[in-house]
Amino acid sequence: MNQHIGRFAHFAAIDWSGAVGAEQRGIAVSLCSAGHAAPVLIAPPGRNWSREAVLAWIVDEASADTLIGFDLGPALPFVDCGAYFAGWSESPADARALWAMVEAICTADPHLSVTRFVDHPQASRYFRRHGGRTGSDFGSGRGRLRVTEQVQREQGLNPYSNFNLVGAAQVGKSSLSGMRLFHRLGNRIPIWPFDPLPAQGSAIVEIYTSLAAIAAGRPASRSKMRTHDALNIALAAPAIGSAPVPGGGPIDDHKSDALLSAAWLRRHADCDALWHPDALSPKIARTEGWTFGVS
Repeated sequence: MNQHIGRFAHFAAIDWSGAVGAEQRGIAVSLCSAGHAAPVLIAPPGRNWSREAVLAWIVDEASADTLIGFDLGPALPFVDCGAYFAGWSESPADARALWAMVEAICTADPHLSVTRFVDHPQASRYFRRHGGRTGSDFGSGRGRLRVTEQVQREQGLNPYSNFNLVGAAQVGKSSLSGMRLFHRLGNRIPIWPFDPLPAQGSAIVEIYTSLAAIAAGRPASRSKMRTHDALNIALAAPAIGSAPVPGGGPIDDHKSDALLSAAWLRRHADCDALWHPDALSPKIARTEGWTFGVS
């Protein structure tokens, strides 16, 4: 029996950014309600969203029965080496301890940025940074992947290591800054699968926006939608089933990712199999987490 049918009243998707600065053009927040109405963009309190403003918005949604998807990696690889930072005596034992470590090292970094962590004398050994600075413990090739990311590759997706901080597709800084947000959120909203899904109230999951695009019929190599027409074709796909968003012409791909992902969450939140992927063990749930939608 599917215990999640009708569980949530609202569905939000957040396209995240780990860039330095007070406000980020790369952050977009979208929301839709149960049904088929078009998702809408939530306007930031300033010209653009800040990470602190997103945190405040999430806290406001705590009692609204909202499923909130974050496009970021909430943890680092652990299972492959038996540790986040193999060989470092202070390597945390689980994800919440990792979030606390990142926050403690970066407390003086403004706007939930993570410069002090990636430049930390010990932590930097595990990251690939700009200027050809690849840490001695980064690993080979693209770098280490979480189990959920290994499954993503098997499904034809193209995940990047959260230890990689180089290139347009890097996700490391986004993930680390997200860890600071999750630490500050505390226990106000459960974060699946680190926390069990509660019977009521809001919850947070990790999403991968390319999953929504592929479900809508777009190839993985062309998952970004930069026109309203392309976005609305995707929203109308049977696997999404959403009314179109108003407007025409170009649209920022951060906004289109958030809009489509919110509608995708609404359509797939009732799929029991997505809450119980075969490879998700208690150890993985505690240390690495999982991308909702990867089964």
